[in-house]
Amino acid sequence: MQWNISKIALLSAISSFVIPTIAQANPVSNLTVVVGGLQNQQGQVCVSLFANSQGFPDRGDRAVRAQCVPVAKGQTAVTFRNLALGNYAAAVFHDRNGNGVLDRNFLGIPKEGFGFSRNPTIRTGAPKFSEVAVFIAGTANTAQVQLQYLLGG
Repeated sequence: MQWNISKIALLSAISSFVIPTIAQANPVSNLTVVVGGLQNQQGQVCVSLFANSQGFPDRGDRAVRAQCVPVAKGQTAVTFRNLALGNYAAAVFHDRNGNGVLDRNFLGIPKEGFGFSRNPTIRTGAPKFSEVAVFIAGTANTAQVQLQYLLGG
C-alpha cells in the first residue's frame, strides 16, 4: 500500500481530534469547602472528604482526602485539588482544642461544632452519604457548610 499526501493529511486531521480527546479522558476538579458558623476563632477546622459511604462520616482513615486548617476570621475555606469527577461528601468539625478529634460527651454528643455538605438537618445521628453527597464536575466547585453546635461553642 502506497501512502500519498492525501492519506497522510487525512490521518493527521483525524489524530488532531483523537489525541486531545484521549488527553482529557481523566479530567480532574477542585473542590473548596467553605465553612461558616464558627462560634470562636480557636483551634482549627478539619474536613474529611468521602467518595462513598464506606466509613462516612467518622472514619477519617476511609476518607479519600482529609485536611485541617487554622480557623480564619469569618469563614474558613479548605480546598481539595485534583479530584476525579464524581460524588463526594464532606464531614467537617471545629477542632477547638487542636487534638484532631471531634470531642464528645459521655453520651456521644459532639462537644465541638460539626457539619456536612448540603447542610442536612441533624436529628438523632449523622446523615447518610447519599443525603449529603455533591457531584463534582468542571474545574472549580464549592460546597458551603454551616457548623452546628449542640452543646455550645
